[in-house]
Amino acid sequence: MSRVQLALNVDNLDESIAFYSKLFGAEPAKLRPGYANFAIAEPPLKLILMENPGHGGSLNHLGVEVADTDTVDAEQTRLAAAGLASVDERDSTCCYAKQDKFWVTGTPDGERWEIYTVTGDSQTFWGQDGRQSWEAAEATLDASPEAPQCCGSAPGHAEAEAGASAPG
Repeated sequence: MSRVQLALNVDNLDESIAFYSKLFGAEPAKLRPGYANFAIAEPPLKLILMENPGHGGSLNHLGVEVADTDTVDAEQTRLAAAGLASVDERDSTCCYAKQDKFWVTGTPDGERWEIYTVTGDSQTFWGQDGRQSWEAAEATLDASPEAPQCCGSAPGHAEAEAGASAPG
C-alpha cells in the first residue's frame, strides 16, 4: 500500500487537530508533543501536522509512504534510472518513527519529497543519536541550492535552531 504524505506546519496543534479530525472524520493515529499524524484511508493520505509557530499554513515537506524497504529500494532505482538524484537516509529516526527512506533532490521548485517506510515507532522525535545522522543528511540535501529545510525545528529544539526557517 502506498499513500501520499502531506506535512504541514501549523501554528496551534490542538486547533489543527480539531479541524482536520472534522475534515477527514478521523482522529490522529499518533500524537506527540508538537506533532500529530493522521492515517486517512479515503483518500489514501498520511497527514502530518508539525507545530511550528509563525509558519502555520505552510508546507513542510511531501512524501510517499510505501509498504516496505524493498519498495523504497525499487523506487530509488526507478527514479535514478529516470535521472533523478537522491540522498539516502536509512535506519533513521525522525518524526517519532524509525524509517528507511531517501530524499529526492533537484525538484523544479525546491520542495522536498521523501520516499519512506516506517520500520518502527519511536518515543522521541529524532531518536537517541538521530540528531547526528539528520545533520549529515540535511547537510547533503542543503548542498543542492534548490532544496529547502525539511521538518523545520523538532519539538523542543526551537532554541537550538533559532533562526532556522521552515520551508514555505
